[in-house]
Amino acid sequence: MSRIDTAYNYFMTTYGDNIGSRYESHKKSELRDTYNKIVKANKESPLYKIKDSEDIGQFAIDIKEHANSIALSISNLTANGEDISSVLDKRIANSSQPESVDVVYVGDSSDDAEDFEIQVNKLAQPQINRGNYLPPDGHSFEEGQYSFDLDIRNHSYEFQFNVNRGETNLSVQDKIIRLLNTSDVGLKASLITNSQNANAIEISSKATGLNDDKDLLFDISSNISWRELNTLGIDNILQKPSNSDFKLNGVSHQSVSNTFTVNKTYELTMKKPSNGPVNIGLMNDTEALSTGVNQLLFSYNGMIDVGLRYTSGHQNRALFNEISSIGRNMAGRLAVIGIDADSLGHLSLDSSTLTDAINSGNREEAFATLNEFKAVIRSAATKASINPMQYVDKSIVEYKNPGKTLAAPYATSAYSGMMCNYGL
Repeated sequence: MSRIDTAYNYFMTTYGDNIGSRYESHKKSELRDTYNKIVKANKESPLYKIKDSEDIGQFAIDIKEHANSIALSISNLTANGEDISSVLDKRIANSSQPESVDVVYVGDSSDDAEDFEIQVNKLAQPQINRGNYLPPDGHSFEEGQYSFDLDIRNHSYEFQFNVNRGETNLSVQDKIIRLLNTSDVGLKASLITNSQNANAIEISSKATGLNDDKDLLFDISSNISWRELNTLGIDNILQKPSNSDFKLNGVSHQSVSNTFTVNKTYELTMKKPSNGPVNIGLMNDTEALSTGVNQLLFSYNGMIDVGLRYTSGHQNRALFNEISSIGRNMAGRLAVIGIDADSLGHLSLDSSTLTDAINSGNREEAFATLNEFKAVIRSAATKASINPMQYVDKSIVEYKNPGKTLAAPYATSAYSGMMCNYGL
């Protein structure tokens, strides 16, 4: 169970903060197609035993998430159609300081989209409670059943937890963290460690900012288990929530969130205070195309890095060879449009070369190369996402009887890399 927890914690800390994209919503036909691919992959899949290695779960998670990143990059690049040339008709917003303010165009092609300036002075902050630091091997809690109350967003919840005989402080803290994170009440809990190797629970609200009639976003209390609550200290407020402070075209504004829309055309996400005013507007056609291709190459290179990490640890080059072969096989054609590879197979774009190729007489050939490259990457990403376990070290136990196969639809689920029976 501890290794499943390790894989789960890796997923949450590495990918759990990713903001959902509008391209992640799917039609019923797309979900049905994914299910059919899973069933088809499993019909011929042999029975195997995964080798005892702690990084297997992390590797499977990395494959799934980077394959998803590729899919999202392709969807963003071809949102107006399957042909990449359609991006030239697409409006893409641009920020002069993307590290401070991220922007996405959410309006229609017919909407007016005037440029404007935003200056970020302060971000909206969540509420953070930090508990007391406890020695991990200590026994500060007696055996019994305890509870505490949580008031959040005009709702009240009661959380109960058991302490078994001999349980350590660390075990109790982990139990409470899982309880809060799996309850989906708008809080995120984690364990932090100080220089003396003592641990404390830190609880942060997913929401930020405050309405006028409130001082806090959540409150933790207990009338029954007040001693245990005082020992944990999770009712101690480290940071109170606060609203953002920014200026739009010189006019001061505040908001409870760091993400909001302007004139129903731009969706802004403030990341950190800006260095003076940030210019928000639309990219020209070639800038939009270069940005989309760079995002696709970034996702592709991420999958290359996943393959390289697993290769160095297990000498298993299956994923790396499969992904890097895409760039090698198309190297000559990609170079013509400004996409070159380094010694490890990472691809990079020379935007000026791409612009020259698009504006030259070879425009159709350039887009044909981009569309073929996109299609091959999409196929490889889909294959990796459907069955990430095909790339890990494993021992084949039994092959299925050809022609008389049965589907095992859960064998290649998103959790197959985490729920490994290491006792086999």
